[in-house]
Amino acid sequence: MGRSAVAIPEKLFFKIGEVCELAGVQAHVLRYWESEFTMLAPQKNRAGQRVYRKRDVEIALRIKELLYEDQYTIAGAKKRLANDLRAGGKLKIVSSEDDVEGSETNGSQAASEGMRATRTAEDRKSLRKVARELREILALLDTPSKKH
Repeated sequence: MGRSAVAIPEKLFFKIGEVCELAGVQAHVLRYWESEFTMLAPQKNRAGQRVYRKRDVEIALRIKELLYEDQYTIAGAKKRLANDLRAGGKLKIVSSEDDVEGSETNGSQAASEGMRATRTAEDRKSLRKVARELREILALLDTPSKKH
């Protein structure tokens, strides 16, 4: 898998601090994502605190991946996440139970997934390089030219 594997503990509910720690973002970022991504909608308990389910944590991790690693805009990430959820509803985030299941897969299936993950990682690396080069071109275009 080209994605950074995050083991989500087997719990029913998570507090905002726990989700922040798992996702590696601050609470205000997570709250902002909630306002932008309607599919990230944690419930609130009687005290008014946000209570995230495992699915909410998976969505938050996917949002972070789209924004930080794949460098999508907010609008692009919304579309991509909506398509991902519509396509199968299954986000590829590693949890503790997946670790056990993953060790029991047969060799050919694991090899196939490994090749796919490598290709995806290479694709991401190439896309990051292209994005960096495009930013450099934009910077050159924004620089005022010297006329003699």
